[in-house]
Amino acid sequence: MDAFSEDHRFGIILIAMLGSVFSPYYARSRARGELDPLNHCALNVALYGPNGKRWALTDRGRSSVERGRDFLRIGPSQLCWQDGALLIDINEVTVPVPSKIRGQVRVYPQAFNPQSFSLDAAQRHHWRPVAPCARVEVALNSPELHWSGPGYLDSNWGDESIEQGFTRWDWSRAELKDGTAILYDITRRNGEAFALALKYHPDSGLTQLPPPPAHPLPSGPIWRAGRNMQADEGHQPRIAKTFEDTPFYARSMVHSQLFGEPVTAMHESLDLDRYSKKWVRSLMPFRMPRVE
Repeated sequence: MDAFSEDHRFGIILIAMLGSVFSPYYARSRARGELDPLNHCALNVALYGPNGKRWALTDRGRSSVERGRDFLRIGPSQLCWQDGALLIDINEVTVPVPSKIRGQVRVYPQAFNPQSFSLDAAQRHHWRPVAPCARVEVALNSPELHWSGPGYLDSNWGDESIEQGFTRWDWSRAELKDGTAILYDITRRNGEAFALALKYHPDSGLTQLPPPPAHPLPSGPIWRAGRNMQADEGHQPRIAKTFEDTPFYARSMVHSQLFGEPVTAMHESLDLDRYSKKWVRSLMPFRMPRVE
């Protein structure tokens, strides 16, 4: 889930992961043949604002996880559906400098999308934009922060590790005057390119459109991870702010044009060849501690 205030001064990213995709501990377990995703779950909270950012991502063992038809508890935090809204109760500790992130986020989908998409030819990796258009209310007491704004909720799942299926991908989402645009630009592990462009309107649902061309973006400022973004022909996207700059992943806010409309998009780039490097995985525990 991602959400930003109307003026983009505040933003929050929430990702609940079962079998944490980027967990070095889960990768080690898989290498030993121990395939228990419930023993590696995490709630990733990334909070951005004028006073800096906070990051929490703790890998938790099976004894810390409980789930039912309409709820998921991961350690002291919990997600549940109530009266058509997703309630996320956050009680996490940031890394690498410990501080608290506590409070509640409410996600009010404008509509639910039932359609999912296979991202690879073998149909091992899937993605569903569950609520392409949503309203999000953020009420945190640590740090003290309250705001509301447009948001988005999706889900990815697969039958193999993500690096087995792909070498890289770029994803972006942008609010439009009458809905949302969601774009994928993927290179599969076998070298095949795959692009997807969706436009969503709460009344008419998803419309799949011809994907616009990919435009190169400047590499991450520190780790130099590559970035591309799909945008209208002849309109070069421009990075407004880089929120995350890591050896294999970058998250950015980008000014662009899509389907003839100027937009401000949330964008992410993922380099899975870099992610697979031993030196990269050795750094990850500094951002992702483990609690049994």
